[in-house]
Amino acid sequence: MAACGAMLCRGAVGSPLGVWQSLAKNKIQPVTWIRQKFTKSRIPEWVFQPKPGDHEKYGGDPQQPHKLHLVTRIRSGRRRPYWEKDMLACLGLGKRFEPVVHKNIPSVNSKLKVIKHLVSIKPLKLPHGIPTEEEMSDVYLNSKGELIIRRHLQPVEQKTIDSS
Repeated sequence: MAACGAMLCRGAVGSPLGVWQSLAKNKIQPVTWIRQKFTKSRIPEWVFQPKPGDHEKYGGDPQQPHKLHLVTRIRSGRRRPYWEKDMLACLGLGKRFEPVVHKNIPSVNSKLKVIKHLVSIKPLKLPHGIPTEEEMSDVYLNSKGELIIRRHLQPVEQKTIDSS
């Protein structure tokens, strides 16, 4: 213990008693480092504030934001802290490269900020508009992040031709 105290106070030379006296004289407390493997980090508040260049960088419009996020997990959750694993499970990002759709609301966005290094976030584009109940079975998601509705052709009614 004396060697540890001597290492903390570099100027202290001599007996162990002299080390503790010099620590007491300089009002230096011996430091005992306790490292906990997974302690929740304190994320600074500035991380959650929007930056002026974000909209140009991601091609968004701050006046008319997109309504839905297409979130894809691109990195593994292994060897990550427990709160990041909990966020991945909470957002339904169990499998890698499997897209999940979430609303663009502040509660979801604050969760995504915590795991932004593990996921890819794109706006969900709706080129054919929002699908109806009948069209939901004919909807697929392409690689560009567009929700495409397959339009089935309806049979054309045959018109009778009068040959007179």
